[in-house]
Amino acid sequence: MGDPADALAEIYRREVGRCTATLIRVLGHIDLAEDAVAEAFAIAAEQWPTKGIPPNPGGWIITTARNRAIDRLRRESKRDERHLAAHRIQSLAMDPEPDPELDELDALVEVVPDDQLRLTFLCCHPALAARSPGGAHTATGGRTKDLGNRSGLPRPRIDDGPAPGAGQA
Repeated sequence: MGDPADALAEIYRREVGRCTATLIRVLGHIDLAEDAVAEAFAIAAEQWPTKGIPPNPGGWIITTARNRAIDRLRRESKRDERHLAAHRIQSLAMDPEPDPELDELDALVEVVPDDQLRLTFLCCHPALAARSPGGAHTATGGRTKDLGNRSGLPRPRIDDGPAPGAGQA
């Protein structure tokens, strides 16, 4: 990767989905995670051409985004909702309010160790489908083929609709 802009574009394509999924898990807030990742990539675009690309660009993005999100939460902590989100980050012992409809989703946390794949599964779960349209798009960074790559399904099943004969009795 010679040109820093090309290198950053490639790193963005490769890492944005994973970084966003990780931050959603850590922060518990989709919009905040997406904004923080976008801000971290903007900072990378300013710093990396002069300071060089770090050895682990994805880790750098996640760390920078997490720190920016925490800073934002601290600035906005006057509002109750933001205060609760900051408390969630600082207190690992805090339990979320029980939601019987979503309790079964907790089992996926231990079964699927990959943050991005777990977020994809959660977004496709029927209990969340109406609440989170486009969640799989966020989880994969907008690349449909990654759903197939991560799920192990053949690409035509993901990109081209149902498999031949699916839904026929």
